[in-house]
Amino acid sequence: MKKKLQQLLKQSLASLVADGVLDILVDDIRIDHSKDKTQGDFATNIAMVLAKRAGYTPRMLAEKIVATLPSVNEIERIEIAGSGFINFFIASDSSLAVIDKIITKGSRYGCSNFGNGQKVLLEFVSANPTGPLHVGHGRGAAYGATVANLLRALGFKVDCEYYVNDAGRQMDILTTSVYLRYVKIKGDKFPNSGYKGDYIFAIAKKISGVAKLDIFTNVCKDEKDGGDKEKHIDDLIGNCKTLLGDDYKTIFDLAVNSILSGIKSDLSSFGVEYQKWFFEQSLVDRGLVKSMLEKLQMAGNIYQKNGALWFKTTNFGDNSDRVVVRDNKTSTYFASDIAYHSDKFRRGYDKIINIWGADHHGYAPRVKAAIKALGFDENKLEILLVQFAHLFRSGVKVPMSTRDGSFVTLQELCREVGIDAARFFYVLRKSEQHMDFDLDLAKSKSNENPVFYIQYAHARIFSVLEKAQIHKPYTADLTLLKNQYECDLVKQLNRYQDVLQNAACNYEPHTLAYYLRDLAGDFHSYYNNSEFLVKDKILRQARLSLIIAIKQILSNGLNLLGVGAPDKM
Repeated sequence: MKKKLQQLLKQSLASLVADGVLDILVDDIRIDHSKDKTQGDFATNIAMVLAKRAGYTPRMLAEKIVATLPSVNEIERIEIAGSGFINFFIASDSSLAVIDKIITKGSRYGCSNFGNGQKVLLEFVSANPTGPLHVGHGRGAAYGATVANLLRALGFKVDCEYYVNDAGRQMDILTTSVYLRYVKIKGDKFPNSGYKGDYIFAIAKKISGVAKLDIFTNVCKDEKDGGDKEKHIDDLIGNCKTLLGDDYKTIFDLAVNSILSGIKSDLSSFGVEYQKWFFEQSLVDRGLVKSMLEKLQMAGNIYQKNGALWFKTTNFGDNSDRVVVRDNKTSTYFASDIAYHSDKFRRGYDKIINIWGADHHGYAPRVKAAIKALGFDENKLEILLVQFAHLFRSGVKVPMSTRDGSFVTLQELCREVGIDAARFFYVLRKSEQHMDFDLDLAKSKSNENPVFYIQYAHARIFSVLEKAQIHKPYTADLTLLKNQYECDLVKQLNRYQDVLQNAACNYEPHTLAYYLRDLAGDFHSYYNNSEFLVKDKILRQARLSLIIAIKQILSNGLNLLGVGAPDKM
């Protein structure tokens, strides 16, 4: 109906252009579902948008638009409200048709070919394999997986990818931390910058056949001893590499594989699957970092300063130039990221989406600059930011630090509140907003818990259908659905397709979560104020058809959010 209204308005505007009232045709006509039932089913502000250009007041232009609108049976009446809003009241028969459409299409209702098979590469989580995933990573995981589901529902072909940072300094810190635990260095002797979680001890216990050499030379004092903690850990890394030789790589691989195995297991249990795990080390092994830097250098985009190589990102929109090779001849993370994004673009995707933590906000311009410098279309890349999730238990914020080993893992969270609650709560807020995850609320079985509230609606409908001994609808006279609760529910069902498309195209799964909560709320009101298994067989058939459609939409929406739709609770 929304598309039909847009088409009717385009025809009206074309008539006004032909009559000289307007001098421009508009393709993008906004149609919104009306929130207030007294203002119809749909509304548009097109008269207010075009009024100034046409030289009319918005209300006068609205009257001219309405006067030239083609007449169709689906529209019961049209009203002009306020300063120029045009409100459409849809005929009840037309609105009720959605029930049969939902029942017929079932789990595919709402899906479309809007994306027309466009290929999308979606990278998300990509946490360094230096420790298990914690509740902060969980938000990015839930958000990314849900965005992928939404885009696929609209006909996009989505590949999910995890970028494994298995090269660089953090991995050396991890390896050295594991070795220090292996040789049983504890307490104040353990470096401030080392990884201190219990999982480091667990990895260290797996080491066998490696010499325990705990005498280190030429090591700067640690911060607690009045030194430089970063220089201290770097000196320890250098000692470990020298003393251990080939055994260093053995410990390195053991640490990375142990942690990565846990990450893969946790994400799979959380309902998150990837088509590709891309390793940073592969960029080095294939010579892509080196060749990329040479290409930039040949184009005059690299210069030397203080022994380091700098990329002129300011020539491409960044606010300052960036180091790509340090003065010690090691490449930076940024250099690897340039090579990685070059590889992404060469794979032929129509759209590339990065989901990053909000702390990467300042990193986006330099990546865009690199893409532009390499001759790719930077507009193909979209960077979506996810704010931090703060965990609260009994009203008290739970402190978290990966380096100090003080955090709640994603696995622990799922054990405590369940995967359904975790997935739903993570997408209940707009990704750019900070999120307070209330453990007590997520575990509660009350109407205040939104996921419980929605799942309970689904289970209630199943219970009614069990009593009626029917799960498939009769041929029903839907025109009998006339009370206000039924009208509100039919209106909600008609909104689903638009909500789904907007949630996907705007990367906003929270709008689908809110919609499901509203639909569940309208159903609970209906349940508490109406009888379904009435003696009147024809009315009973109509009401059962309505709630079967509601059950289907609740199931479809929850499935897209990665949440179960239980029949019993």
